[in-house]
Parts: sequence; structure tokens; C-alpha cells
Amino acid sequence: MLKKINLKVKTDLGVCAEVLSWFEQLNQPPIPDKDTWYKCQTLLWEAFTNIAEHAHKDLPPETPIDLEATRFERHIEIRIWSYGPSFNLNQKLQEIPEFEDNDDQRGRGLKIISMLADNFSYDQVNERNCMFISKGY
Repeated sequence: MLKKINLKVKTDLGVCAEVLSWFEQLNQPPIPDKDTWYKCQTLLWEAFTNIAEHAHKDLPPETPIDLEATRFERHIEIRIWSYGPSFNLNQKLQEIPEFEDNDDQRGRGLKIISMLADNFSYDQVNERNCMFISKGY
């Protein structure tokens, strides 16, 4: 492990810039492949907005979202801890239409994450949910 960072934010899409700024700490020294770093940023953005918009949609804005990101020698891991109802990620991904057939644009974030990530899971751990994403570089 080269570096591990943590952040706690409230359920508010207005903190997305803060979340991305916090994440920049992991890119020191910079990952050689800029395209991979952009994909990591996209993964974080899509995961955070998904949790704020969907997992926490019926929860008060004070409900915390805990973020953890770890940089290893050859990959980055992102864990986002949330509350709200859990769901079967594999089943949900099968239910979401492909991009060209998704006129209402719902579920696109999960599809994007599943396409860009090397590993992607969503599991209930104790009384919280953990979205796990891993991307190699």
C-alpha cells in the first residue's frame, strides 16, 4: 500500500468538487497513464453521485457518506460506505437497459462503473452498504 485516504461528507451532490479534490491526493506521484487516472476519477464521481441520488434519496441530508481510497503498486481501490436499502448489484445491472436503449437514462452510472472498473461490488456489511471499486494502472 502506497497511500490510504479517508473522507466523510454529508449526502449532498454539492460536495462533489470536494470529493474529487480529496481524491487528487492519490495521484501523487502522478499515475503514468493519464487516461487511467481520468477513469478512476469517473468511477469515483459516478459511485458517489449514485449513492447520494439513489441509496440516500429517502434519508436526511446529514446522513454521512464515508469514502476510502487506497493506492497500491498497480491498482486503486475505492470504498464508499452508505446507508439505505441494499440491492443485488448483478441483478440490477442485468435489469438496466444498454446505453442505446436507455432513453430515461436511469442506471447509467452503474453501467459506466461496471464497464470501467476491474472489480465492482455492492455488499451489505453490518448496518451499512459498501460499494467497492478497483482499477488497475
